[in-house]
Amino acid sequence: MSSVTLTEGAAYEVKDMLQKNDLPDGFLRFKVQGGGCSGLTYGMAAEVEKQDRDEEYEFHGVKVLVDKNDLPVVDGTVIDFKESLMGGGFTIDNPNASLACGCGSSFRTKEVSGKPEDC
Repeated sequence: MSSVTLTEGAAYEVKDMLQKNDLPDGFLRFKVQGGGCSGLTYGMAAEVEKQDRDEEYEFHGVKVLVDKNDLPVVDGTVIDFKESLMGGGFTIDNPNASLACGCGSSFRTKEVSGKPEDC
């Protein structure tokens, strides 16, 4: 079982972004960092190469990197892409999140509270 899952819709968007940035063989990095009013925030970025500390997953032709230190916080997370009248965007469904802020951009788990900041 994978620690993180990228849906087909999200993979399509990531592939498109990697192509537009001349990184057709690049990776999507999914990470967790301290911050936000709940203590932790998600980050996603294009990467050129895998680091020693990374776990690598592949979904629908997209290679995803997750730092091994982040795995306990994101185990079971599903990354999707949704379209709406206001545009499209990535959604993150993390079953480990025990508290999220009202704006939905930060979270914490029962075991990891991160570094809360003022919103």
